[in-house]
Amino acid sequence: MTRRFNRHSLGAIAMGVSLSLTASAIAAVAQPAAAAETAQGVVRVQSAYRFDDTVARIKADIAGKGIRFFTEIDQAELAKGAQIDLRPSKLLIFGNPPLGAQFLASNPYAGLDWPVRILVTEDSQGKVWVAYTDFAYIADRYEIRDRQAQIKMASEVAGSIAGSVAGR
Repeated sequence: MTRRFNRHSLGAIAMGVSLSLTASAIAAVAQPAAAAETAQGVVRVQSAYRFDDTVARIKADIAGKGIRFFTEIDQAELAKGAQIDLRPSKLLIFGNPPLGAQFLASNPYAGLDWPVRILVTEDSQGKVWVAYTDFAYIADRYEIRDRQAQIKMASEVAGSIAGSVAGR
């Protein structure tokens, strides 16, 4: 049997899926630090600065490197809107389109991990962490074997940006 949907029923379905995915994403971020420490392919750096200072410094470093900044998502604010208590958490999305497009040219599904994302979060002890997905891990995930120099460059840049808040 074929079921037909009008634009209103499709909108309701999309909203339900969106809310379900949002709740799942928020729950994933809200997991204990031990889970985050064991996430595959995640590089974590402890910041020497407070949360807001860390975010500001990372954004300044991105700008200073001439990298395009796309957006900042305040996950704690989104959780608050859903009546979920979440420690400070911001996702910064940025990249270099000519570099990122090369990964997508190797495997279009790599677009799930580009542009680059850095997560800034604060744990229950007040420690601020900067995390991003290791580019070698991403290359393996999408079987990108023809962009080794670009993977190395992306890894060095992300490491430099995360490292910019590691020490005073």
